[in-house]
Amino acid sequence: MANLQEESDLQDTVAVSARRFEDSPYLARTRSERMVRGVYAGRFFPIFMGEDPIEKYWCLRQRALIFDVPEKPVEISGPDAGHFLEKVLTRSVVTMVRGRGYYALACTPQGGIFMDGIVFRHAEDRFWFVQADGPFETWLLAHSGGFDVTISDPNSRVLQIQGPASLDIMREASGGAIDEKMKYFHSGYFDLGGQQHFVSRTGFTNELGFEIYSNHDTDHIALWDHLTGCGEPHGMEFSSTRALTIRRIEAGILGNLTDMTPDMTPFEAGLAPFVNMDKGDFIGRDALIGRDRRSRLFGMTCTTATPAGGSVVMDGDARVGRITAGVPSPTLGLGIGYVVFDSAGEWVGRTLRLKLPDGSEHDAEVVCLPFFDREKKIVRGVDRTIPKRPDA
Repeated sequence: MANLQEESDLQDTVAVSARRFEDSPYLARTRSERMVRGVYAGRFFPIFMGEDPIEKYWCLRQRALIFDVPEKPVEISGPDAGHFLEKVLTRSVVTMVRGRGYYALACTPQGGIFMDGIVFRHAEDRFWFVQADGPFETWLLAHSGGFDVTISDPNSRVLQIQGPASLDIMREASGGAIDEKMKYFHSGYFDLGGQQHFVSRTGFTNELGFEIYSNHDTDHIALWDHLTGCGEPHGMEFSSTRALTIRRIEAGILGNLTDMTPDMTPFEAGLAPFVNMDKGDFIGRDALIGRDRRSRLFGMTCTTATPAGGSVVMDGDARVGRITAGVPSPTLGLGIGYVVFDSAGEWVGRTLRLKLPDGSEHDAEVVCLPFFDREKKIVRGVDRTIPKRPDA
């Protein structure tokens, strides 16, 4: 089930009983009459608030936004926790140091992508996997036989503070404990307004940013008020995930079950660097031996339209691919999206025909991902330049 969050999805809504899904503990501060919420990893989250997503986007790029996001941490603990994750994940984690985070994948036995997320090491025998959309906790339980591990829900909800002002905001929120010494994909426990919370220097935007994880005894409203109080002098605003979706696609960040699916190998999704075939056995390894390592997933740009999920990509009269998700890029001033080709090939640099769901056709160019900042200087804090709006 795709979680597209494109403009047309905002009109394709239904009423859903809340019993099955986890509501946000921050809803008292974020609710609005125009809120449209989605479901991701079994959690409700705001995908639209009636805001102007382009204005919020520029607040993200020039100041900071705070997002209430649905990514779900799952705890893996016990004497065999590290060895169990070696079996489940495609990259090695046993050598991780405490406080380090890795982007990691889990494959099906057939070699397809089942889940992606970030794994953090909290202690020698305790890890968190912050999962994307999908039933990963059940998957872990199903494969835990023979291992002395406990799979549990730490009842943690995630906030993201993203944007160039995020470091100053978190420095103030932590009483100076969080500063430039905290590197990208590192983490730790910090006092935030009198409450201890796990904080990582990660996010879903490829802007400089942080994620704040609550726990079972968090006073969520007090935490929210503390963070927003520290952010207000820096121009931080709250946003639905509309602006985040635009920025994550610009950044080449893929969405599980939307851009990559279980019928794609990590190689086909362009994620070969996150598969360690030499680390020993893991679920899906045998199926990946000898597979084509070329990617089938690239970016597509269009100056006359915005690629939309479900669009078809044509080479002459032949269909050669499909668009998984697309957005307008305010920074580039054109439409962008992800294209998955039916087969690997020399696609980059080619101009093909984009056929939208409304039947219109447009020229579109195939490009490498991400669409800009390919050296990740922004998210690593190397480039602290505040971008100017092209339309200002």
